[in-house]
Amino acid sequence: MARALTAKGAATRQRIIDGAAAEIRERGVLTTTLDDVCRRTATSKGQLFHYFPDGREQLLLAVAEREAERVLEDQQPHLGQLTTWDAWQAWRDAVVLRYQLQGMNCPLGVLITELGRSTPAAQAVTGRLVERWQYELHVGITGMQQNGHIAGGLDAGRTAAAMVAAIQGGVTILMSTGSSAHLEAALDTSLLFLRLSR
Repeated sequence: MARALTAKGAATRQRIIDGAAAEIRERGVLTTTLDDVCRRTATSKGQLFHYFPDGREQLLLAVAEREAERVLEDQQPHLGQLTTWDAWQAWRDAVVLRYQLQGMNCPLGVLITELGRSTPAAQAVTGRLVERWQYELHVGITGMQQNGHIAGGLDAGRTAAAMVAAIQGGVTILMSTGSSAHLEAALDTSLLFLRLSR
């Protein structure tokens, strides 16, 4: 059983993860080495292996988990406050901006591919991201239902799932073409569906 880290240890581990994430964003996952991460974070190989005893794959998994967290963090505070139509519109704009800034490069997607999309660890990272994203949208929809802004008979869970799927489809096209048009269409149509369901 792993020992709990001290505050200093947790900070060092996080510094390594953040440094590795920045290195991967700049250089790409295939060319980033553990030596690069050590140089960037001013840590020794011994320190790195202390926090990531299984080496590169364990570090990449931690970076993937951090990148997954960033997907949701970049949508805040809007994602956690979907209580009005203005809030939904602000969230929509935040999602579009996030992926426009990311462009055709998706660090999380590259990391998951490197780890192996079919491996339990990679699937767990993706699964937790989808689950948390869908949960936040579900909360927003049910809140709007309680306030009478969205039809009470609408299946909030399935609608939230469809919205996540629509967004990811738009993101995939953006990564292939560089255009956010399909992502914007997916979000705008989703919001229109919610409004018209009343």
